Amino acid sequence: MALQNTAVRIIVSLLAIPLILLTAYLGGIYFLLFVLGIALISFHELSGMAKHKNINPQLWFGMISVFLIILNYYNPVMRADLLIIAVVTLSLIYELFRNKGSAIYNVGFTVLGIMYIGLFSASILRIRELYSFPEEAYLNGGLLIIALFIGIWTCDSAAFFIGTAIGKHKLFPRVSPNKSWEGAIAGFVFSAAVMVAMKFIFLGFLSTIDVLIIGIIIGTVGQIGDLVESLIKRDAGVKDSSALIPGHGGIYDRFDSLLLIAPVVYIYLYFIN
Repeated sequence: MALQNTAVRIIVSLLAIPLILLTAYLGGIYFLLFVLGIALISFHELSGMAKHKNINPQLWFGMISVFLIILNYYNPVMRADLLIIAVVTLSLIYELFRNKGSAIYNVGFTVLGIMYIGLFSASILRIRELYSFPEEAYLNGGLLIIALFIGIWTCDSAAFFIGTAIGKHKLFPRVSPNKSWEGAIAGFVFSAAVMVAMKFIFLGFLSTIDVLIIGIIIGTVGQIGDLVESLIKRDAGVKDSSALIPGHGGIYDRFDSLLLIAPVVYIYLYFIN
């Protein structure tokens, strides 16, 4: 059974990875649809886990809000802070007309989910669109997104294989008992190293310091993102966010690290550009 699951994981990865990288490379509407898919499905999965804690999220209101936040980042029609104020206000008003358990829990989770999934997913999009001017630099955003994915996959792989082989000291047993400090350190080192290597392959528009810092963000914040999701799943009493992807769990399972990495990388890039 374990061998069969591994084969399924490999097949799904071989099919999905080229498509993910292609959308990042093309950008525009293709990457917008990709990010919207990640965000809407992740919010749906997160809401499903919340129900295990007797919380009744405002599912459709939340998904519409996430959709509008991301769309507004792609093609701004109003200030982001005004949109967020409107979302929080409408969520409070909407809960007045519901009679589904705790209003505090329902609104609290809904607003948190919208901010977490909506704003952090929008950051992925903002990184891709950061190099829109001049026009010939547009591909740089795609190359950076591709590098982020490679860095995350490298970090995850190094942490898993080296942690499995030599891991003896538990990293965070309350949240994820299988992760070790040895694996986490390996993920950190490999993610930083691979980002520096990509500076000399296709990230020449960034300095060596920039790619090193981004690699450090991947190796630290990315692993924290994985732990955050593990904490949520453990609290909800579920193994995976969903069973949507054969052998891999849910969309949130696959993109938890990227969701936390993206806003940190975007803030860094925003202030150096």
